[in-house]
Amino acid sequence: MKRFFYFMLSLSLPVFMASCGGGASKQAEQKNDSTQVEQFEKFKLGNGVNVSHWLSQSDRRGEERAKQIVKADFDSIAAMGFDHVRIPVDEVQLYDDSLNRHQDAFELLKNAIDWAIEDGLNVIVDLHVIRSFHFNNENGRPNTLFTDPAAQENMVKVWLDLQQFLMVYPNDRVAYELLNEVSAPTHEAWNQLIEKNVKALRALEPNRMIVVGSNWAQTIAAFDSLRVPEGDKNLIVSFHYYSPLLITHYGAPWSDASLYKGKVTYPGLPIADTSCYKEMKPEDVAKIRVHNVAYNRDSMARDMMHAIEMAKDWGLELYCGEFGSYPRFIDQETRLKWYDDLVSIFRQYNINNAHWCYKGDFPVVKEDGSANELPAILTRK
Repeated sequence: MKRFFYFMLSLSLPVFMASCGGGASKQAEQKNDSTQVEQFEKFKLGNGVNVSHWLSQSDRRGEERAKQIVKADFDSIAAMGFDHVRIPVDEVQLYDDSLNRHQDAFELLKNAIDWAIEDGLNVIVDLHVIRSFHFNNENGRPNTLFTDPAAQENMVKVWLDLQQFLMVYPNDRVAYELLNEVSAPTHEAWNQLIEKNVKALRALEPNRMIVVGSNWAQTIAAFDSLRVPEGDKNLIVSFHYYSPLLITHYGAPWSDASLYKGKVTYPGLPIADTSCYKEMKPEDVAKIRVHNVAYNRDSMARDMMHAIEMAKDWGLELYCGEFGSYPRFIDQETRLKWYDDLVSIFRQYNINNAHWCYKGDFPVVKEDGSANELPAILTRK
């Protein structure tokens, strides 16, 4: 899993297409003839998994990248009982600095979507990182998405070219997610950028499902400040859930939770015996105290209740696009109790969800590629 800002909890279409390159007009001509029919089909999510660190957050290229995720992976995901995949993609993997397509990356994305659909899996293409915004500030330069108007125009250009590539797929099989874990200086700044991108995409696809998430890294705490374009019923509203951090990120080297090395428990107070604080640096204790908050099923459900009610009022599907618990150091019994409770909440309130991730830091498979203990919990119908 990646780091995220958890501390924030305490057009002219022809002009755009000409600048993007990559044979966009040819793609548009190939638009599926069934569009007028498919718009009446419902895009279904259910339980899913993130196919992460492949076309996103990875330096792998060429044959190494091509071999990382293959058809057998989608076969396996479907066989484990998942309903959809969320595929994170990065601007730098798909485009050069002039927004010319990297055709090898687009070929991999096409293969992935085709394989998923063949296996009965629906797909969310998630624009995970763009050159002007990385949720973790890891682009090697400052985020400029909310300080430079040109960066916002560039995001729209990226999406309009991606749309030309993706719109050949039926509305009930592929959805778009605007941008992952945004942390804008104000909620309104992000709401306005949502509206700008949705409006641009709606010119050609009024019925495509688009996923939009809350500010502050898609945390549930900021969900009540999310504003969706009025009257648009082809949206899915999204949040990510990694609470309590001392359970979900225990020992994760990129997280403050790694500062504590003792026993953690769930349900209840993660660090029941705080005498260990005496042996820690004061600045580390301060970071840990913020996260040492009692959690159980009821408290997690309360966290989500406002989002559940808002989605219901809007008449939109609610989606937890990421959740998971880092497995390397925490004892399995504690970890699985958390999973059992969270998944039962998803089931009770009909919250669509996608586990982070498939392979990688939070896997649902063993090293040999077979299912570990999680799919049976996550896909329980």
